[in-house]
Amino acid sequence: MAVSAVAATGSQGLWFLSRGSGLVLLALFSVVVVLGVATRTGSAPRRWPRFAVAELHRTLSLFAVALLVLHVVTAILDPFVTIGWAATVLPFASPYRTLAIGLGTLAVDLGGAVLITSLARQRLGQRAWRAVHWLAYLAWPAAFLHSLTAGNDLGIWWVALTEVASAAAVAAAVLARLFSRGRDGPPEPGQGPGPSRAADPRPAPARPPARAA
Repeated sequence: MAVSAVAATGSQGLWFLSRGSGLVLLALFSVVVVLGVATRTGSAPRRWPRFAVAELHRTLSLFAVALLVLHVVTAILDPFVTIGWAATVLPFASPYRTLAIGLGTLAVDLGGAVLITSLARQRLGQRAWRAVHWLAYLAWPAAFLHSLTAGNDLGIWWVALTEVASAAAVAAAVLARLFSRGRDGPPEPGQGPGPSRAADPRPAPARPPARAA
């Protein structure tokens, strides 16, 4: 009896840790998306240097990986649910809440592709990196739907507030990104503007005087 009570308490602790880390991860992922859009569009507050926003975007992305490991491991170790290690990389392979867990796995796979290509950005080139980076706009909805369907605690006010605030922030960032697509975005960090005759500081060469007829 005592052993069962201890096991139940331990399982409940794993569930709370997994669910809590998942909500924090959703909020963090939302901040990463917003910072990524701000870096691209140059819409960050003027008192923040653009390179600082880009560096914060990268740092929080790496921190999210560590939090993701905690979220996944605690969910797998919970003895009262059967997810399986295969479901951490294969979407919709979990016998427990197949759709909800599958959406989370899909978000992990898409986010992993974005992270890996970002680390290999110099070798891939700007065009290939940017093409893969668009997957972040698919990873976030998958993570958001996973968060909505994996738990049964949306009736708790702070859980609902986290979900609504994350959705509102990312929706605003995506709209800002769409409206900025018609304009030329600012140069990437570490890159200056391309060569331009109008931006050339050198004076134009003097034309020779016209010869008299």
